[in-house]
Amino acid sequence: MIVMSGIIGSGKSSMTRILAEQLGTEPFYEPVTDNPVLPMFYEGNRMVADGESETNPYAYLLQTFFLNRRFHMIKQAMKQDNNVLDRSIYEDALFMRLNVDLGNATEVEYDVYKDTLDNMMEEYPLFTPGKKAPDLMIMIDVSYETMIRRIKKRGREYEQIETDPSLVTYYKTLLRYYDGWKTDYDYSPLLIIDGDKYDFMENLEDRKTVLRQIYDKLLEVGSIDNAKHLELIESLANLQLTNHEGEYDADAKEAA
Repeated sequence: MIVMSGIIGSGKSSMTRILAEQLGTEPFYEPVTDNPVLPMFYEGNRMVADGESETNPYAYLLQTFFLNRRFHMIKQAMKQDNNVLDRSIYEDALFMRLNVDLGNATEVEYDVYKDTLDNMMEEYPLFTPGKKAPDLMIMIDVSYETMIRRIKKRGREYEQIETDPSLVTYYKTLLRYYDGWKTDYDYSPLLIIDGDKYDFMENLEDRKTVLRQIYDKLLEVGSIDNAKHLELIESLANLQLTNHEGEYDADAKEAA
């Protein structure tokens, strides 16, 4: 199993689709369009910012919604080799902790959430005996400037800093949390892609470079063999710049 990670606007969902297409496997996306809690969550953040509520009454609900959906997707993804998920369950506690630190949720809610997450993770090996982590974690690392540019391009109003100026502080704080997360992550091999340097969305050579990095890492961790690696490398010669504009991330959980 291959899992993407990274902040909003990093391009996780687009790379999930690109990589799954190249590997001939299935992509799995975090829900946004069928998420009934997300609009409530953004309204709850506004209530906190305007002093109408001490905490966001929907933060715990949203995190639980995502956790439940993600656990379901993990079970589906593990039915075949090298399926790709656009969000990591290992990032979930980061977002709940951040909501507490920003005053959007309480310590009690965090403790209940973390206990639920830990309990669920104990069942992880039941899906595939002995497997407690993805074969490869791919983090797309981007700066604040790149993130904002991509958020503007895909045009979701509730993600825009012009619509909600409080998001400036949130986004910058989240970037700092991710700096710590990528340093501490040790559940599986981790490949960090420089999302500022490589524009795999609109630059064909950059896309080839990023895919080559991923293929090399998949070979290193044993997810593909030498023959498959050679096949994938040779296929880059015929790669075309498929347009995934506007998809950059199918998730919006972190755009609190």
